[in-house]
Amino acid sequence: MARIALITGATSGIGKATAIAFANSGIDLIICGRRQERLDSLKDYLSAKVKVTTLKFDVSNKVEVVNAINSLPDEWRAIDILVNNAGNAHGLSPIQDGDTDDWDAMIDGNVQGLLYVSRAIIPGMVERQAGHIINLSSVAGKYTYANGAVYCASKAAVEALSEGMRLDLTQHGIKITNIAPGAVETEFSLVRFKGDTARAEKVYEGFEPIQPEDVADAILYAVNTPARVTIADIVLYAKAQSAPTVIHRK
Repeated sequence: MARIALITGATSGIGKATAIAFANSGIDLIICGRRQERLDSLKDYLSAKVKVTTLKFDVSNKVEVVNAINSLPDEWRAIDILVNNAGNAHGLSPIQDGDTDDWDAMIDGNVQGLLYVSRAIIPGMVERQAGHIINLSSVAGKYTYANGAVYCASKAAVEALSEGMRLDLTQHGIKITNIAPGAVETEFSLVRFKGDTARAEKVYEGFEPIQPEDVADAILYAVNTPARVTIADIVLYAKAQSAPTVIHRK
């Protein structure tokens, strides 16, 4: 029987690349996001390979999360793999100049959203005494950088939650993997800079950034290890990157 994976933030970037990698490996998919047209397009693309269903919700809205996951038919409820990928970065400024709406968006999406989705799915994994949770952190959760205090704090919370989940859930046969990417070329910077394409493009100038498919490969590796093995933590840097804000550009 094929495994079932639920992926949040599946409409673009790492989430979409992970959905494609999973489908190529025969893993059935519950793809989640806020943009139904993108979910439908991805479902159409992947349905020739595996079974796919979609859920439209905002991870930061607890009611939407609970209602969406509770709406799953019985054949989709035994979720083997949860990929907590949805998240965001908003703004890049000193703490004293920070926009509190940006702070709310990052804490709500990166921390509370991960918790809401996990809380809805973990009890089923505990009941079955099996499962694998992949949390998408960031190198920003390991090393704080200037002008990014709240984003870094939100990703540091993901790091702590990954460790805490492992302590609580290993006894129930559930694996926890934390993935911490460095500079990945996605819509991340476009969102952070509120649609300023020129500024977003400069982030990736002069070096070859990680691609979403590279992170998806790491996630697929983690979920395909033998039952006896847990990949606890993976850090991915671009070859030209030696720290979150240290990139050797041409």
